[in-house]
Amino acid sequence: MKPGRNHDELCYPFIYETSNLCDFEVVTDELCGHIGAAYSLLPPDMPDIAADLDRVQPLAFHVNGSIRGRLAIEESDLAWLQERLHHYHEEVRDRLQSFVLPRGTQPIPQLHQARSAAKKAVRLMVRIEQEGKDIPMVLPRMCNLMCNFFFVLTLVINKRRGIDEIPFISKSYGR
Repeated sequence: MKPGRNHDELCYPFIYETSNLCDFEVVTDELCGHIGAAYSLLPPDMPDIAADLDRVQPLAFHVNGSIRGRLAIEESDLAWLQERLHHYHEEVRDRLQSFVLPRGTQPIPQLHQARSAAKKAVRLMVRIEQEGKDIPMVLPRMCNLMCNFFFVLTLVINKRRGIDEIPFISKSYGR
């Protein structure tokens, strides 16, 4: 496939590439959209979470362009996000004992979608590296942090709303 001359019929300049890099860019674009949706759906009584999502959303687009273009994620970005993750860990320390079913009212589903998209981005970076492209470790580290951050935010929001998670007990692992 090749793009035609009509730019209205081309959503992204690299959309017809066959490498995993384009898929990575599409997934990180999706990640950014899920973060934006979660941000937009936050209730006004959670300005701390809104401020953090406001800061983390552009990081998703910085991750997006950091393989094809110039590296735009820094150690200071990781340090900030890890500090925020630990801050929220403290708030839900009592809820971090088990895996839970991903449930809750908005923006909980959007945060779980963002969590999943961050995982997909890491997996695609593994594939891109297999294709011979060097991946700076700061990028998968950031996406792993984002994944954990979004999960913890779901616990925080549910706790603040007085909603208990439903633990998931696996029949495949443990016991």
